[in-house]
Amino acid sequence: MRPLTDPLVTSVIAVLPSIVADQIAAGEVVERPSSVVKELVENALDAGATTIDIAIEDGGRQLVRVSDDGSGMSRDDAVLALARHATSKIRSAGDLVGVRSFGFRGEALPAICSVSQLAIETALGDGEGTVVRAAGGSVADVADTARRRGTTVEVNGLFFNAPARRKFLRGARSEWRSIVEVVANLALVRRDVRFTLSHDGKPVLTLPQAVNLRERVASLHGAAIATRLVAVDDVSGTVHVSGLVERPSEVGTAARRVHLAVNGRTVRDNGIIRAAEAAYRSTIPAGVRPTLFLELTLAAGDVDVNVHPAKAEVRFRDRWSVERVVETAARRALGTMESGATLGRALWPAAAPYVPRDVDVEVLKPLPVPEIGIFAPNGSNDLTPDGRAAEPGLQELDVPSLLQLRRTYMMFEREDGVVLIDQHSAHERVLFERFMRSLECGETPAQRLLFPLTLHLNVSEADAFEEHRSSLEKLGFEVEGFGGHTLLVRSVPMPHPRFDAERCLRETLAALAGDRDPSAAPRHQRLAATIACKAAIKAGDVMSPAEMRALFAALASTQLPAHDVHGRSTVVHLSWDELERRFGRR
Repeated sequence: MRPLTDPLVTSVIAVLPSIVADQIAAGEVVERPSSVVKELVENALDAGATTIDIAIEDGGRQLVRVSDDGSGMSRDDAVLALARHATSKIRSAGDLVGVRSFGFRGEALPAICSVSQLAIETALGDGEGTVVRAAGGSVADVADTARRRGTTVEVNGLFFNAPARRKFLRGARSEWRSIVEVVANLALVRRDVRFTLSHDGKPVLTLPQAVNLRERVASLHGAAIATRLVAVDDVSGTVHVSGLVERPSEVGTAARRVHLAVNGRTVRDNGIIRAAEAAYRSTIPAGVRPTLFLELTLAAGDVDVNVHPAKAEVRFRDRWSVERVVETAARRALGTMESGATLGRALWPAAAPYVPRDVDVEVLKPLPVPEIGIFAPNGSNDLTPDGRAAEPGLQELDVPSLLQLRRTYMMFEREDGVVLIDQHSAHERVLFERFMRSLECGETPAQRLLFPLTLHLNVSEADAFEEHRSSLEKLGFEVEGFGGHTLLVRSVPMPHPRFDAERCLRETLAALAGDRDPSAAPRHQRLAATIACKAAIKAGDVMSPAEMRALFAALASTQLPAHDVHGRSTVVHLSWDELERRFGRR
């Protein structure tokens, strides 16, 4: 083997021709027609455009044209814009920290030009402008033209000189869907801009300027989708989380949509999305995922946008803190009554701030709940002479007059309509959150039985008991083995006087024995949800006025009063407008 310094050895290192280098660089920025649309629209937005018109032919494989009314360019700048690393966005490395513009690398236009036939028509003001034509990375012609202020970039024959790349493009329909998604994402973050999109000469999208995110979502996806969403608006430290999240009762009933923006830039981040989805614990079935439109605003120095060629990903200085803030913001939005019914304001005061499970459990304190009627350990009813509850919590809450319907629902009247509460779902939510706090913070008070209960279990039920034994003890069940698969129950919790401890424990173990889904909720959460469901008052149970008032107050103190543990709505609101429409008064 000859040494590397042998002069007879031909060098294996070579400098690539510029055209090859340009095409390799283009591969990082221009993956498909939608990449071209994204880069050109972002340039238009950075130029201050208020109207952007996008025309597509053959899914973008033949033509992509983006026209805007932005600031435009001079003749010299229009030519220079096609040079690699030429940009108007930054001047030094320090400008990369906290850069706010969409584009800043100075690679998009030359990369697109290197693999297409491109024309730029631009003007600084109405009247005289410039048109630059180029192909395969080389400028072919520069001429004067008459046009209005702004810029039009036309890209023809994408990858015409890179057949290996072109044959890997998908069909026109698939490429078109990708373009629509790109335009939709940009329209969501820039609601102050009017967008139009056409395909093969046919108008497809016309998006006027929108005053808020809900209006833009309605324009893109329809009013029915927009009304299913609950507003998020929460600030923690330097992080502001805003947007819209789907009501738990609606999750899974339509196609899922996810949009995430950080400092006005659409990005992909599975960690942030998972954090938002974690807020839905105990409100939707396992495996079902909600629609999310979230926008994060944080200090420029706390996020790095220069980590992906297409700027589709970002890096956070303190990711854990950001994810925790997102989960908390979504949870608080789901804790309002608006998340369970189309009400513009809460039916009662907001619940205590949500604390994620990763916080030290020592800081968690049980919520105070009025203890009367079915919630009192001794079943006492302490009422004032006029029938109102004597407890300060109930008096401060101003509990409305409640009426029971079909021994299943509680109803009361408001200025804007009638509100119905499912008594079983409401009590289930109350008990679930109490049981969760007991499992995380300490034991539940239990009542010792005068005569112990004897339970004979099958093999799977006995296994379920052993698996959850310590948690059952925290919830107030004192159980000991009595030989084989027989258990002796000496103490039980008493969530209300009608509680059937034997039936609840039997049904809970039977349900847990058949639950072996690895994708389901955490074990302690499944246990709390199951016992809450079995222990809650049932449809058909008659409730006294005092009991209904106590249940209302207890529900008001929960984190997520509008939803039970199965994702169903606990509260339904029927507006007077709807009633009057049904009766023909409107």
